[in-house]
Amino acid sequence: MCGCKTWSLTLKEERRLRLFENRVLRRIFGPKRDEVTGEWRNLYNEELNDLYSLPNNVRVIESRRMRWTGHVARMGRGEAYIGFWWGNLTERDHFGRPSFRFKDNIKMDLQEVGCGGKDRIEMAQDRHRWRALVNVEMNFRIP
Repeated sequence: MCGCKTWSLTLKEERRLRLFENRVLRRIFGPKRDEVTGEWRNLYNEELNDLYSLPNNVRVIESRRMRWTGHVARMGRGEAYIGFWWGNLTERDHFGRPSFRFKDNIKMDLQEVGCGGKDRIEMAQDRHRWRALVNVEMNFRIP
């Protein structure tokens, strides 16, 4: 999780992280015996989420990304600020569909919380309000 605040995750990568996390949790909590049939079965995803009350890895990455975005937005109009908002923080150049940029991921995160149409730079200036958004992002449950 070191450096995850700058990751630009695709849906495929998010899915792979969730699969890995569920696989690890199934190994930790083990199978469950069905009361009706008496057979052993693997836990469902909802049961894993109920047993493991902490937010999943994808939510942690998104909340750290938003937290770091607020920090950079409050820095001022320096070199890091301009490179952060207007530069292309992508993984690499390749053919095909363009990669999601960092600011595209931030827009999607804000839309999930319900603040999609607002200016994220102005919102980040109010530290307490931005921290509340980060906390909402962290505790947002994925179905």
